[in-house]
Amino acid sequence: MSDEASDNECLHSMAVCYKSLLGMIDGLDPEKEGIRKTPARAAEALQYFTKGYQQNLIEVIGGGIFDEDHDEMVIVKDIDIFSLCEHHMVPFIGKAHVGYLPKRKVLGLSKVARIVEMYSRRLQVQERLTRQIGEALTTAIDPAGVAVIVEAVHMCMVMRGVEKVNSKTVTSSMVGVFREDPRTREEFLTLVRS
Repeated sequence: MSDEASDNECLHSMAVCYKSLLGMIDGLDPEKEGIRKTPARAAEALQYFTKGYQQNLIEVIGGGIFDEDHDEMVIVKDIDIFSLCEHHMVPFIGKAHVGYLPKRKVLGLSKVARIVEMYSRRLQVQERLTRQIGEALTTAIDPAGVAVIVEAVHMCMVMRGVEKVNSKTVTSSMVGVFREDPRTREEFLTLVRS
């Protein structure tokens, strides 16, 4: 079976499941005009929201590693994150700030954002996402250190449960010199805040 046929079969199966779920909501008619195509649309959306499972670090980075005699901090900040909480499958949305101290190799700037995208397009918890981004950069270019901060609003806390609309979760992962040297960590934090 081709990949496209397999994808279509998977989408169809997901749509059937969504239709069944919709049919279990009291008072909702799954055949209503505005809802009739919702199962197929929801299946396509979920497949897109979880596309990170079909990606790996080697593909995402491609040819984006360069030999460069640069040993000063590199930061890519305010990278948009759209992910799904693995506990409730509702979104969490925010920003990632990623910094590293190169040792002979730098990573193309767009590749940093692509790493963030790959891991955020999976069912996630923010703590793991933050760590995975840092580990991926370490694996890719073996820098002297990596720092990652993720700030996000979790819809599972906003729309349900405690319903705290203004809450934000901040997680960090500091590796190498960012963990060992307070001055390096402070420089990163100052630049991210500016």
